[in-house]
Amino acid sequence: MLNVDTIKNGIVIDHIKAGYGPQIFHWLGLDKAQFTSALIMNVPSKKTERKDIIKVDNIINIDFSVLGFIDPNISVNIIKDEKIVRKIKMELPERVENVIRCKNPRCITMTEHYVPQTFVLADREKATYRCEYCDAFYGAGNLE
Repeated sequence: MLNVDTIKNGIVIDHIKAGYGPQIFHWLGLDKAQFTSALIMNVPSKKTERKDIIKVDNIINIDFSVLGFIDPNISVNIIKDEKIVRKIKMELPERVENVIRCKNPRCITMTEHYVPQTFVLADREKATYRCEYCDAFYGAGNLE
């Protein structure tokens, strides 16, 4: 049995779609962090067959809209004195800025680097986003 210490003060990012944990771990910069963090992959789950979990024994700032963009089923537990004091459920954000890059070579964001990469939610059911400038579509769930 795998044993990961209890978080004293920090966060637990739970219900991450299996395989997405490393992407989130890297995006949060936890691979370079000076504090304790753990990425646990392919954990058995009752809701889904498998899930990833990230535990961070530190209070860090997180852009929750990006987590919702990656996987709207994620939940974040805020831990204080080894107890969950707040549970935050993610959802697809209405817009994301500078999270993904437009792949349309004719988009203004490709030539004018000062223009923010802005995408707006086009279809919640299909989890698709539309570039605010050129209307190119992009599926949620990937930071590439």
